[in-house]
Amino acid sequence: MATDRALSLSVEDVSVHFGGLYALTNVSFDVAVNEIVGLIGPNGAGKTTAFNVICGFLRPQTGVVRFPVLGRENLRPHQLARAGVARTLQGVGLFDRLSVLENVMAGAQSRSGGGLGVGLFGLPASARGERELRQEAAAMLERVGARQYAGALPGAIPYGIAKKVAVARALMARPALLLLDEPASGLDERELGEFADLISTLGESMSVLLVEHNMDFVMPLVHRVVVLDFGEVIAAGTPHDVSHNETVLAAYLGVGE
Repeated sequence: MATDRALSLSVEDVSVHFGGLYALTNVSFDVAVNEIVGLIGPNGAGKTTAFNVICGFLRPQTGVVRFPVLGRENLRPHQLARAGVARTLQGVGLFDRLSVLENVMAGAQSRSGGGLGVGLFGLPASARGERELRQEAAAMLERVGARQYAGALPGAIPYGIAKKVAVARALMARPALLLLDEPASGLDERELGEFADLISTLGESMSVLLVEHNMDFVMPLVHRVVVLDFGEVIAAGTPHDVSHNETVLAAYLGVGE
């Protein structure tokens, strides 16, 4: 665990068990300010459980999840956005009956002085406030490369675009920390490259934790890697160090002794 850096996230000795099954055992890692960290591991390693603990969907039996820069800990899901944390989930989770632009506008609902009610339901607010919210959402779609789909419904757009829209919606909360769950899933090679470029640019202005099993996608993208296997951290370090770690090669890639 780092002690000399400003941290956006600190997972400290977290353990989760379901009856006699331990999904996580004394898991510790951190994410520094403006750092991109990949949490990887084979299927069943505990990545999803760790993500759910960080997001507040699960309470650990032991340990704590701190957000040091934000001065918070053990947040519940509904507290994340107001505390400066945004997330995307494995499924894109867009609202089917709202346009792409309206879906992105919905990401501002946690902010005071406007948001979802103003933009979508016509609640009392200035026309200027609604116009500015729409302009911000359009700019966010431009940022992720999906502005041309602003008027479309989610069911009419490619899956790769839908994943970008989900990121744009998360960014409307203006997060200091962005949590991405399996961002590479379901994407083809071209889309993977575009998504990697997007995440790299996001890391210039916020901290990013991506939970992912696609090692080829993660390694060129992140500053540090944390590897889980059977609910325990088996390695952590730079992509170069982790990719040459024999324990990781044996556990994750099925090679070595």
